[in-house]
Amino acid sequence: MRKLIAGLAATLMASAAPALAQTTIIHADGIVTDADKPLQGRVTVTVTDGRIVSVEEGWTGTPDGAEMIHLEGKTLVPGLIDLHTHLSGDPSGEFWRAATTPSEWNVLVAAKNARITALAGFTTVRDVGSRTDQVMQMLGRATAEGMLPGPRVVTSARTIAIVGGHGDINGFRREVNDSLGTSFACTGPVECAEKVRLASKYGADLIKITATGGVLSQQGRGLEAHFSDEEMRSIVTTAESLGLKVAAHAHGARGIEAAARAGVHTIEHGTYLDEAAAKAMRENGTTLVPTLMAFEGIKGNLGKGFYTPVVEEKIRAVSEYASTIVERARRWGVKVAFGTDAGVFPHGQNAGEFALMRSNGMSNREALASATTGAAAIIGMENEIGRIAPGYSADIIAVEGNPLEDVTVLENVDWVMARGRVIE
Repeated sequence: MRKLIAGLAATLMASAAPALAQTTIIHADGIVTDADKPLQGRVTVTVTDGRIVSVEEGWTGTPDGAEMIHLEGKTLVPGLIDLHTHLSGDPSGEFWRAATTPSEWNVLVAAKNARITALAGFTTVRDVGSRTDQVMQMLGRATAEGMLPGPRVVTSARTIAIVGGHGDINGFRREVNDSLGTSFACTGPVECAEKVRLASKYGADLIKITATGGVLSQQGRGLEAHFSDEEMRSIVTTAESLGLKVAAHAHGARGIEAAARAGVHTIEHGTYLDEAAAKAMRENGTTLVPTLMAFEGIKGNLGKGFYTPVVEEKIRAVSEYASTIVERARRWGVKVAFGTDAGVFPHGQNAGEFALMRSNGMSNREALASATTGAAAIIGMENEIGRIAPGYSADIIAVEGNPLEDVTVLENVDWVMARGRVIE
């Protein structure tokens, strides 16, 4: 009995003792610590328990018990941030699959796409509209705890829409629409406020609304404003009272303008942005997330029977405007942050957005900042991610070349660490 008691005591003492710190030493031939700073030469980055402890010039030695990662010929860059993804879905014109696919399938799709996205260098994503209740909240928990490889997930979960609008189930017979409905469609300021609270109740990190019609839904009422001014103001004030920001899907200029006046924090897409809408965005501190890759992806499927006729018509309408969205925003002084709409095109190709931003007039440095420091500020994590600096989360990628001179090198990421864990 004494031996048993002694054994139990030893076990309890061992379990109560603090775990030994896990330290990783990273050597590389170059580093961009911050998009606003120049490329530096050989460097040693020390990571302990998922956080950056130090960034030192040259290659230092490896302490006893630490792991060494030697990335000769590579440049370290802060982990990238995509502000507009849909991890629980893959590209498909088959809208009817919503009525035939079990929700469990979307969970598996999200897990697959999380790893693909991280391997592409994106260590944080803002997922704005999932196909299954709470799938993204659970995926975010799984990647945070190291159960699954993937990025940090900030999610709106479901999308708040007008009844029958983009974001509400449509395209089926009435009884099918009703059975598939998300319960996140609303009419009037009071009901819309209730939906914000419902989203918050079920773990949303931000609120996503569809302020205008959309391109890929079967809803064919055009791409202009959906919510009334009173409804959007109610959504924004309710969200802010709960400490949440609001992202607004918006194509039409007047819908963009109305959403900005209501105080939304980001406009997603911004297709028909004009000077009046840009003025409202500027005056209200609203940032544009242009999702240029989405427009490229959907154009590539035109004329192939991939989309229904109502969707094809909308794609053709937006295509001629999409190539100048960022150019117009910059001309009128609107801030731009990085987001792709991955899921509309294949996951893992997110970094293709950089070349499109550059072709719209952004410099290499501006494009990199939009996906690091700029994007981090949008989600309120500017002191946590977006830089390689002591105290920050160890979200680090390695590439060949200098993204400050050619941002497209980020299309080929050789190594990824997310929150101190190497993604393989």
